[in-house]
Amino acid sequence: MARVCPWWCAWFSIDNPLRLLVHDPQKIVGPYVQSGMMVLDVGWFSIPMARLVGQQGRVVAVDLQQQMLDMLRRRAEKARVADRIQFHKCAQDHLGVDVQADFALAFAMAHEVPDQRRLFREIRSCLKPSGKLLLAEPPLHVSAKTFAKEVAAAEEMGLRAAGRPHVRWSRAVVLDRT
Repeated sequence: MARVCPWWCAWFSIDNPLRLLVHDPQKIVGPYVQSGMMVLDVGWFSIPMARLVGQQGRVVAVDLQQQMLDMLRRRAEKARVADRIQFHKCAQDHLGVDVQADFALAFAMAHEVPDQRRLFREIRSCLKPSGKLLLAEPPLHVSAKTFAKEVAAAEEMGLRAAGRPHVRWSRAVVLDRT
């Protein structure tokens, strides 16, 4: 757990208005998330994506720390989108999610996972055949060389780089399920 960002640091990360000025969810995930979709969020944007998927869609929010999920649930209830979000506590070495998602987001977290190949294999298994994964990492934590290794690991697990969107203060790639 030493590599995982502590839950008490998350007060600024979930739906924070100041952070959202830098990482605008509409610009980052808006091109990929539509009304009615099933979305897997192993990252930061469960509440904005719940708004984007609408009443007919669902977001599965995955986190290792129950405190993060509890904080997200409270904020989602306040935002009136908690009914669209499934809150799932994963194990340290296994996501444990069984969904068929149209889109998955791994935002600023893959560098914290010891077995990235397993992570990408599990995310791939959760994607529909036409599904996409947006992988984004902070450059202060993840060098260009390390990010290239992450992308290579994702490709080894059956994902294919399909684009390099601009995500402010991030290294980012969109991967398609192959």
